[in-house]
Amino acid sequence: MGLIDFVKDAGAKLFGGKKSPEEMATVLAKAVADTGLEVKNLKVSVQDGTAIVEGSTATQAAAEKVVLAIGNTEGVARVDNRLTVEKPEPVATMYTVKKGDTLSAIAKAHYGEAREYPAIFEANKPMLKDPDKIYPGQVLRIPSRQAKAGV
Repeated sequence: MGLIDFVKDAGAKLFGGKKSPEEMATVLAKAVADTGLEVKNLKVSVQDGTAIVEGSTATQAAAEKVVLAIGNTEGVARVDNRLTVEKPEPVATMYTVKKGDTLSAIAKAHYGEAREYPAIFEANKPMLKDPDKIYPGQVLRIPSRQAKAGV
């Protein structure tokens, strides 16, 4: 997937003040572990606002969720995704939430049907806990039409 940009001043406030790159990497690795997503040989490092993530996941969806868990953190401007995927799948679209967006509106724009919002909600679990709680600057996975049935 390569480099994915995020809004540096938006997202989960995990750091609680100024942290060294090593401390940030430790916090981010714990955030990934807390999601329950399985990553073999997870390694996270941070350089100048870019989080570099390495390891392997079983699916493309899991890899994308790891990237979102790291990138949707205040202080992270970019994620360099170096994860390998054991079972390659179509890559999801990454969408940055704008002011006034709802999952229904995003679904309408991407799938043509507002009622398809549960596919986006499911594709972003466990980072999303409530379909009504998204925020400007947050990056979401939008699975392809083919993949959304099997999210």
